[in-house]
Amino acid sequence: MAEVVQGSMTIANDVLADIAGFVALECYGVVGMASPSLRDGVAQLLSRDRLRKGVVITNVDDHNVKVDLYIVIEHGTNLAEVSRNLVDRVKYALTHDADVNVSAVDVHVQGIKVRK
Repeated sequence: MAEVVQGSMTIANDVLADIAGFVALECYGVVGMASPSLRDGVAQLLSRDRLRKGVVITNVDDHNVKVDLYIVIEHGTNLAEVSRNLVDRVKYALTHDADVNVSAVDVHVQGIKVRK
């Protein structure tokens, strides 16, 4: 039988951003993550190793976080449905995988791209 050890665990916001970024890429209709700032009105598509740049995690209080996702969506998909699915999946992943309470997930569509 395992011995119970008292203590606490802290998860860095960058780790939460990585989890949210990977979950976002798995969602139908999401082409990739984008930079939060638009350069000359054009969304920059981020590479897989820079996913956390498209996710902003904000601590609301000691037990809750707010997630802002900056994404590029595939042309022809329903923006509202993709966003709703993305919110549900990110909230589920952070709640169940990292045991973090998510107060809000805001999706910012930075661009639309045609998949080749």
